[in-house]
Amino acid sequence: MKTASIDRVEAREILDSRGNPTIEVDVVLSDGTAGTAAVPSGASTGKHEAVELRDGDRTRYDGLGVLKAIEHVRAEIAPAVKGMCALEQEIIDGRLIKLDGTLNKARLGANATLGTSLAAAKAAANFLRMPLYRYLGGEQVSLLPVPMLNILNGGKHASGSVDFQEFMIMPVAAASFSEALQAATEVYHTLRKLLKDKGMSTNVGDEGGFAPALPANRDALDMILTAIDLAGYKPGQDILLALDPAASEFYDEGKYVLAREGASLTSPEMVDYYVKLVADYPIISIEDGLDEDDWTSWSALTSQLGKATQIVGDDLYATNMKRLERGIADKASNSILIKPNQIGTLSETLAVVKRAQQSGWTAIISHRSGETEDTTIADLAVASNAGFIKTGAPCRSERVAKYNRLLRIEEELAGAARYPGTKALYNLETRRSCEY
Repeated sequence: MKTASIDRVEAREILDSRGNPTIEVDVVLSDGTAGTAAVPSGASTGKHEAVELRDGDRTRYDGLGVLKAIEHVRAEIAPAVKGMCALEQEIIDGRLIKLDGTLNKARLGANATLGTSLAAAKAAANFLRMPLYRYLGGEQVSLLPVPMLNILNGGKHASGSVDFQEFMIMPVAAASFSEALQAATEVYHTLRKLLKDKGMSTNVGDEGGFAPALPANRDALDMILTAIDLAGYKPGQDILLALDPAASEFYDEGKYVLAREGASLTSPEMVDYYVKLVADYPIISIEDGLDEDDWTSWSALTSQLGKATQIVGDDLYATNMKRLERGIADKASNSILIKPNQIGTLSETLAVVKRAQQSGWTAIISHRSGETEDTTIADLAVASNAGFIKTGAPCRSERVAKYNRLLRIEEELAGAARYPGTKALYNLETRRSCEY
């Protein structure tokens, strides 16, 4: 009788979408079944994230090599998990956490532990001849996520563009995921043509969004609204807007510095800035609108906008249960962004998603700016009934790979597949009705 016993764990250094090294891990079972996972890397990283271990050797990849993490997989992790049953994910992850022995995976590296954790899950799914989303989520999972497509970049993802990092569109009126992706892609290509006709740059940032040199954040929103309209869709009805300002990146000595706009705002003024934006545009989601430690202002923002707007914590929570618990207690937001490499194991990731959902929050499964062709997060979005996924523009193969995986999952689910549209925003009490 075949068993799902782990026979060996292998690791290698590969390149991510920015051309920087990252780690890829294979978990091979005793019957030869294998699972492979590649770990992404962020550019706009929060200080509360688990440690992504880099070599620091400036003579190799400018210090960004991951040979230390690879050696930890080979010398410590592999012997520790050898003989364990790949079907016991929580036990495997518990051993990885104990083996590391730190609060933030600083010794082994969250990239080493996550690569092993995800590869083990994939090996287990392959052993059972099940798709990963079914293995992780069970027989009943059928919810496809609403894509939040970053079609215009600024901030740290695109130098010379606007202050906010991401301007996203959410195709909520479609009847299926494939129709939603079609609508969003049509808007994306219309935006490209619009920018070209205006003589502006159509170069793309790290996540595939365009990076034109615009004077203010409102100009970016106006450009996107025009593209939605020209593509034949109705802003505020067919397609909603979402923002990821990544405010920690422009927070300096107690002020929010919008350099492109020549503004330096206090926390209350920054909250008021968002209140006015939401009043003027069909913005349904704001992620990282404030600094990762500006807790009081987060609660103020949620108090003012949270009934009709998804207020999403990313750097604020870093997929960390303790920080999430504080956010729930403080009513700091009503949604959380989920990035597995912020915490370092699959089990911890799923636990945070579940806790957020139990509290009536939404959860958004997210990529990183330095991605790979690994499509795990697409399966994770379906498995966890998250309802949302962030994985960039419909451009660059490391982004499109996730969308294509979701198209295949939708096909596999056939008539059982469900696309939630605006129902994914179940945590909002009211929806504004207005024309744009």
